[in-house]
Amino acid sequence: MFSFFRKLKKNDSKRKSYSKEELEDILLESDISYEIVEKILDELPNSGISRIQLKNSLILLFNMQEPADIEASPFVELIIGVNGAGKTTTIAKLATKYKKSNQSVILGAGDTFRAAAIEQLSIWADKINVPIIKTAQGHDPSAVAYDTINSAIAKGYDRAIIDTAGRLQTQKNLANELKKIVKTCDKSMSKAPHRKILILDGTQGNSAVAQAKAFDEMIGIDGIIITKLDGTARGGSVFTLAGELRLPIFYIGIGEGSDDLLEFNALKFIDDILDDFYL
Repeated sequence: MFSFFRKLKKNDSKRKSYSKEELEDILLESDISYEIVEKILDELPNSGISRIQLKNSLILLFNMQEPADIEASPFVELIIGVNGAGKTTTIAKLATKYKKSNQSVILGAGDTFRAAAIEQLSIWADKINVPIIKTAQGHDPSAVAYDTINSAIAKGYDRAIIDTAGRLQTQKNLANELKKIVKTCDKSMSKAPHRKILILDGTQGNSAVAQAKAFDEMIGIDGIIITKLDGTARGGSVFTLAGELRLPIFYIGIGEGSDDLLEFNALKFIDDILDDFYL
C-alpha cells in the first residue's frame, strides 16, 4: 500500500540483502533525517543486511510508551496543527469513525482566527450529520471550547472534538491561546482535554518535525495523526517523527474522503515499504 522508500532504478532489481552504504542512500533519499538514519543503521553490519535485520532496526523507532486508556464521557479531544495540514478534514474523518462505532459526536469550531476554518468545519458537520458549536470570527476560542464541552455533557455526547488555530508565525500568541484553551477545558470538565492530537502534513518532510516540537513545547502533545500520505514520496518523515519525538502515531490519512483514516500499525507500515526493494 505504501511506497515511501526510494524506488528501484530501471536496471535495479529487488534483492535479499544490501550494504550499509546502499541503505543509507535509500533512507536519506526517502526524507529520513540523517540522525535517524544513523540510528537505524548503527547496529547493523556493513554488508549483507537482510530484510529482517532492517525491519527489526526500524521497529525500534516505534517502541514508545502508549498513552493510558482514559474512561471519560464525553471524551474530549483537542485538535492542533498549522493551517493547511488537514485539520478540518481529519476532524471530519475522526467524527465519522466514531459514529461508525456507535458513538455520538459534537464538534467545536475553535479556530476563530480564520473565518474560512469555521465555515469549512460547518460544511463538514452538515455533510456527516453531527452538531457543531461555533461563533463569529475573532471571538474567544476558549469560550467555544467551554460551550462545546458543556453542551456535550448536558446532551450526553460520547465525544467532543475541538478545533484550534495553527498560526505558528505568531508562536507566542498561539502558545498563550492554546494554554488558555487547555485550562478552560479542564475548568469545564476535570482532566479535559483527554487527548491533544497534533495533525502533521506527511508531505512536509522534516519541517513537520519542527512543527511537532514547537507544539509539544507549548502544551504537550499526546499523539499524532499524519495526513496526505497518499502518493507522497516524502513519507520517510514518519520514521523521523517517531524516532525524534517518541510520540504515538494514532492514525494516518490516505485520502480526502471522510472514511480515509487508518489506524497506524507500525509493523504493517514497515512491511509495506520494505516490499519496495526486498525480495
